[in-house]
Amino acid sequence: MSKEFKGRPVVAGKIDKCEAVVSHNGVNTLATFQKTALLHDIPLIGKDYVIGSDQNNPDVYGKNLTGKVLCLPQTIGSTTGGMVIYTVAALKLAPAAMLFSQPIDSLAAAGVILADVWTDNSIVAVDSLGEDFLNAVKDGDKITVKEDGTVIVD
Repeated sequence: MSKEFKGRPVVAGKIDKCEAVVSHNGVNTLATFQKTALLHDIPLIGKDYVIGSDQNNPDVYGKNLTGKVLCLPQTIGSTTGGMVIYTVAALKLAPAAMLFSQPIDSLAAAGVILADVWTDNSIVAVDSLGEDFLNAVKDGDKITVKEDGTVIVD
């Protein structure tokens, strides 16, 4: 049975039945994306996707994040967070969407907005979806996002 949630579109866009990766903890963008994306391991290991590398977040560690819908409360970590999000978008390694149960933090907002303005690889971002959203969505669920911020979990 589908569940529907309404949030605020930060970077509006449409996603159709894309796979969810869920973190119940804040996602440290630098620690999560640095190993395969920012340290340029991709050409060395022949991967064109990002594997979550933050050992302190078992919800994303070791999981493919590229092209997925990353469902999270917020991002955490250093002030590099926005540039990390922009960089993975510029490298075409970003999640397809970032869906926040809480209001988006300023660093994540900067990253998704920079990606939208400066790259051709926007990251759909919706915030304020609520704790019920984060409790309802599970890894592997199919997520549909509408431009008005409606999120449907199948």
